[in-house]
Amino acid sequence: MSSAATRPRDVSLPWLDKSRELLPGLLLCAAVVLVAELLQAAEVALFGRAWLESLVLAILIGTVVRSVWTPPKRFNAGIAFSAKMLLEIAVMLLGASLSLRAMLAAGPVLLLGIAAVVAVSLAFSFGIGRMLGLPTKMAVLVACGNSICGNSAIAAAAPVIGADAKDVASSIAFTAVLGVLVVLLLPLLMPLLGLNELQYGVLAGLTVYAVPQVLAATAPVAALSVQIGTLVKLVRVLMLGPVVLGLSLVAGRTGGKKPPLSRLVPWFILGFLALAGLRAAGLLPEAALGPISTMAGVLTVLSMAALGLGVDVRVVARAGARVTATVVLSLLALGAAALGLIHLLPPV
Repeated sequence: MSSAATRPRDVSLPWLDKSRELLPGLLLCAAVVLVAELLQAAEVALFGRAWLESLVLAILIGTVVRSVWTPPKRFNAGIAFSAKMLLEIAVMLLGASLSLRAMLAAGPVLLLGIAAVVAVSLAFSFGIGRMLGLPTKMAVLVACGNSICGNSAIAAAAPVIGADAKDVASSIAFTAVLGVLVVLLLPLLMPLLGLNELQYGVLAGLTVYAVPQVLAATAPVAALSVQIGTLVKLVRVLMLGPVVLGLSLVAGRTGGKKPPLSRLVPWFILGFLALAGLRAAGLLPEAALGPISTMAGVLTVLSMAALGLGVDVRVVARAGARVTATVVLSLLALGAAALGLIHLLPPV
């Protein structure tokens, strides 16, 4: 028998190479989660309850680690995968726990109110940006990011209006830092403003930048807050399509390009809606709901650690005073509009 016949065949295993690439970052995220879980357990042992749950602690610990140590490049792929893919999977799995009864509790006033709040926020954010001297394209990007869904809206709007890389970078500089601050501080407003679980979910859905961050802001409060917050945020995200279409009609002569459908309606939102539909139709076995919820929780905490590891608090200093003022004032106005809508909703 020839040596060629006995030589083992070379087999390409791209999935194995990819796993090796992701492993360092995944292990770092898991280490952050482990510390967060230990701190939560210590809180329970000392105080009888966890004032900061592991989900929030994972963000804080990750941010502290990132602020004092920049992970080497070999960690980047796993951190990015955890912050994006794992978080999107977690959001998709949330669809299995969504109750149509909770969705319809506030009635059509909520849906119409969300559209009105987004429209008002877009106009206010753009106006305040121009008043503070931001270039028109940057003011549009900041308005879209603040009013709809943070980086995703900026990424979708940028090619339509022909924004350059500098405009995009300046516009998204705040998303990571300010988004984490909102997630951490928003639950403190619930008792101060006397909000119930449904009202707090509406507030979170209308003010938090990204769909996954809504989960982080509402999970420590109640399951109803998670459901309503996710619903409200999804309605905001779905408004990205009409907004980008409008921008493309207005700015079509500037050479902008229409973004792909995947940017207007991300796959995990379609998955979320599909699972919610299956749940409503009774096609998801009850025995599967618990494991799905547990998996969503595990992936969420891992992704929160990754988000924290991706936060560099120094980006605020690089964003500039005008962008800082525009984003902060826009966020405050958005919060005020959200509270106004909450008081118009029927009591539950």
